[in-house]
Amino acid sequence: MKKTLFIVAITALLFIQCGKDNNPFSIQKGAIGNLTKDIQMKQIDSLFANDSIVKLNPIKDAIGTQGEVEIYEKGGNKLLLLSPADESDPNSKITNVQVFDSRYQTDKGLNSASRFKDIKANYTISDVQTTINAVVVFLEGSDVFVTIDKKELPENLRYNPTITVEPSQIPDEAAFKYFYIGWDIDDSKPSE
Repeated sequence: MKKTLFIVAITALLFIQCGKDNNPFSIQKGAIGNLTKDIQMKQIDSLFANDSIVKLNPIKDAIGTQGEVEIYEKGGNKLLLLSPADESDPNSKITNVQVFDSRYQTDKGLNSASRFKDIKANYTISDVQTTINAVVVFLEGSDVFVTIDKKELPENLRYNPTITVEPSQIPDEAAFKYFYIGWDIDDSKPSE
C-alpha cells in the first residue's frame, strides 16, 4: 500500500513538473511555447491544430504548409508570424518568428509590449544595427531581437541611416515596433 501511494505521489509530481515546463507562451533558447527551431513547416498544422493558420503566400498544389504563415487564436487574436528558411519547401525549418501577442515572454518577462528599459534591466545588448527607419537591438545569449522605430529616438538620431546608435542613446520608454525570435539553421543537417 505504501509503495502504491509513493508511486502515485511521484507520478503526480512528474505531471505537475511537466505542466510547468510546457508553458505555451514561454520563450526559451531554441523554442517559443511548443514550437522549436527543429520543427518543419509541414508540422505546423498539427502543432497549432487548435488555432487558425493563415497562409500568406499560398503555393498552388502545395503538399503541406509552405511559405510564411500567421497563427491566430480561435478567438481571432494574432499570435505569431512564422517565416521558413525556404518558402517553397514544406521540409524547411523556421528561421524567424514575429511575436504579436504579449503573453509570449522570456523567463525575465520580456515581451512584445515591453519597453527598452526592460532590456537594459535584464539583458546584455550584443549589437545595435541602424536601418533607414529603425534600430535593431540584439540580445546576448538570446534568440530574441527587437526593432525600435526611429521615431522613438532623439531627433538628432532619426534621419541619418549611417549613424551609429549606442544603447545609451535609446530612451528607456522606447516601445518595440517588432519583437522577433531568430534561429540560425544549420545547413549541414539534412531535413527529414
